[in-house]
Amino acid sequence: MSDFVGLKNVLAKYGQQHLLQFWDELDEDEKHELLEDLSEIDFEYVSNLFRKAMEMPKEELEKLDERLQPIPADWRGSITKTGPDTLSKYENIGLECIAKGEVAVLLLAGGQGTRLGVPYPKGMYDVGLPSRKTLYQLQAERIKCLERLAWTKAEKEKSEAPERGLIPWLVMTSEHTKEATREYFARNNYFGLSPENVIIFEQGMLPCFTESGKIILESCSRVAKAPDGNGGLYRALKDNKILPKMDSLGVKYIHVYGVDNVLVRVGDPVFLGYCIAKGADCGAKAVEKAFPTEAVGVFCVCDGRYQVVEYSEISLETAQKRNKDGMLTFGAGNICNHFFTTKFLYEVIDEHESSLRLHVARRNIRTAFAGNAELNGQPLIGLKLEKFVFDVFRCSQRFATWEVVREDEFSALKNADGTPGKESLPDTPTSARRAYFSLHLRWILAAEGKFVDDDGNPISRDSLLENPLPCEVSPLVSYAGEGLKSLVGGRCFKLPLLVAAPEEEKHTTDVLKNNHIKMDHVLKSIK
Repeated sequence: MSDFVGLKNVLAKYGQQHLLQFWDELDEDEKHELLEDLSEIDFEYVSNLFRKAMEMPKEELEKLDERLQPIPADWRGSITKTGPDTLSKYENIGLECIAKGEVAVLLLAGGQGTRLGVPYPKGMYDVGLPSRKTLYQLQAERIKCLERLAWTKAEKEKSEAPERGLIPWLVMTSEHTKEATREYFARNNYFGLSPENVIIFEQGMLPCFTESGKIILESCSRVAKAPDGNGGLYRALKDNKILPKMDSLGVKYIHVYGVDNVLVRVGDPVFLGYCIAKGADCGAKAVEKAFPTEAVGVFCVCDGRYQVVEYSEISLETAQKRNKDGMLTFGAGNICNHFFTTKFLYEVIDEHESSLRLHVARRNIRTAFAGNAELNGQPLIGLKLEKFVFDVFRCSQRFATWEVVREDEFSALKNADGTPGKESLPDTPTSARRAYFSLHLRWILAAEGKFVDDDGNPISRDSLLENPLPCEVSPLVSYAGEGLKSLVGGRCFKLPLLVAAPEEEKHTTDVLKNNHIKMDHVLKSIK
């Protein structure tokens, strides 16, 4: 589109001539910037997307309640309703696949920390743990620990040299987060992971539209764009040739998860093993809804296809419907934690990606049109077009859900603490820390560790968990609470407590000193 006349003709064809309305006011650098922006847009593609989004038949949402069924019982698993022997079987299947190098994990990390009030990617956010580790670092260290667990198991079970497969970490960023994420990982030496095994790639961007289909200018020389949603994953996998790369590494299964769950079990071998044992092509973790109207989507079958139905798409009566055992009929809440076979992902990319449902989000958009008379001085409400990662569930033939305990595996981080006028917002750094401390306190107690106050008096479990004080077990020490009994069993600890691996000792000492945490209340390192 370097040909300016050709560009004008293309814009005229798709009714977007207004994108050049400030052309005569731009200097040469600004003209170059605008031409570069416009050259990256496939106007036929985005025009079709807009039309398709606006034509989405309303009947898809009408009488939805009458068309819903719960996931079939045979494809619903639960960690609390599964015996220890079966759980161990699932875990062994998952660990064996990891040791063989058949598992990759994929992080959805396109979001900025806007609602958290920070100008950098959410994965770089420091939740406020004693170690001051960010979300990225916690997840990287869980991958390292999981690799070690898989190798250790393989060594015990095989007389010959065991597999020592690595877990490729695929990190999908957006235009807004890619470079900052790359620099952060490089600056921190990839947190001990092999750089070639951390694959950072970028999801697509789509222009923002007015209600009438006009593409919005963010400034006189820039188009307003937004990431194409976490469902942009599938197009990004294709554009970045990720699956052929996984084939070359022998990867068969991919665990996909969102960046903002501070408790996420990255590459969870139990979940992987369950899905593999069931022969699932696609799977998802779920948590029981806290109450019928909780603002989370739920897993169900609609018109014979698996899908997630948003809380706003069903009636109160349906949301409150219960089974004979008192459990919510549609109570399996989505936490953006999914299993895919690479074979299924190839099918999605080759056969279904172009037909995935489009979602329209109406948002305030910064625009060069702000002073336009037709807006009457009001902020421009624009349309962002998105695809959701879970919309491929309807393409699955063998979809399985695995229900986990919320307190053990899910605490989202979305909103800043004490946002003016929104002090009651959930999913804040404070709630994430409480969940983290509570989980790790329970790990220590389960491993027969004990807690005492400053005077040496025992602290009861109820008191500990009612208002959990800082307690952190490094992911390099334990992935999910395993292996702690030999370290803490029968010992008494004061809070705050930080259990760190030997290789972390210097870093831990520096962090604790800089953050004024009392050293006599901290177990710096267990060797």
